[in-house]
Amino acid sequence: MRTFFLAALLAAGQVAAAGDPKAGEALFKRCAACHQVGPYAQGGFGPQLNGIFGRRAASTKDYKYSEAMKKSGLVWDEKTLAAYLRAPHDVVPGTSMRFWGIKDEQQVADLLSYMRSLR
Repeated sequence: MRTFFLAALLAAGQVAAAGDPKAGEALFKRCAACHQVGPYAQGGFGPQLNGIFGRRAASTKDYKYSEAMKKSGLVWDEKTLAAYLRAPHDVVPGTSMRFWGIKDEQQVADLLSYMRSLR
């Protein structure tokens, strides 16, 4: 069922070709209420997001993930992150993330561009 939702989200829209990391950094301020990035980042209200590309969902040790996220089997890449940013509760039903999603494709691309820079 999860695969169906992910496939539907990916078919519904593709990430804009080029994102602006500076605009993405500004957008990330919304995320910073729950997620940390940078050299001292750690899990808090949400997991830290350094090096998220290529990382298996629910794999950091300093955050207590929902059962839904633990069972999702996702690996965060461009497509899975874009779909999750658009509609987190459709991609991982039962996720504990309190966010309704981003509908603007350029904002998704900008945010992904910024997140790609996080090591």
